[in-house]
Amino acid sequence: MTETLDIAALSGVEQLRLGLSGGFVAPIARTVGFELTEVEEGRVVFEAVPTAAVYNPLGSVHGGWIATVLDSACGCVVHSTLRPGQTYTTLELKTVFHKALSAGTPVRAEGRIVQAGRRAAFAEADLRGLDGRLYATATSTCLVMER
Repeated sequence: MTETLDIAALSGVEQLRLGLSGGFVAPIARTVGFELTEVEEGRVVFEAVPTAAVYNPLGSVHGGWIATVLDSACGCVVHSTLRPGQTYTTLELKTVFHKALSAGTPVRAEGRIVQAGRRAAFAEADLRGLDGRLYATATSTCLVMER
C-alpha cells in the first residue's frame, strides 16, 4: 500500500522543505530561473543567475524579473510561518531598485519575516550579488487565510 502525503496537513515550513528535497518545485521558479536554497521559519533564500533573455531594452536585467524573485522571497517567508490548513495571498509588493543588474551575475534573494499575525503578515527581502552588492529591496503585505 502506498501512502499519499497530505500537503495541507503540513506547516508552511514543512511544505517549503519538501521543495528543498526535490519533492516540489513551483513552476514560476523554473520559468524565471531561480532556486530555493535555504528555508527556516521566518527566513528563506533563493539563488539565481539571470540571463540576457530577461534583459530590458536598455541592456540590463528587467525590473519585472527582479520583482518576481523578490516577490517569491517575501511570499515564501510568509509561507514559512503558516500553520497547517492556512494559505496566503500577496496584497502589496513594493520594490526599490538600487543598482542595475547584468546577465551572468549570481544573486541571492533573502526573505525575512517582519511580523506574522493571525490575518496579516509583513515581509521584507533583498537581492544581493555574492559579493554583497545590493541590487534591490522589497517589502510585502500578505493576507493570511484558512483554506
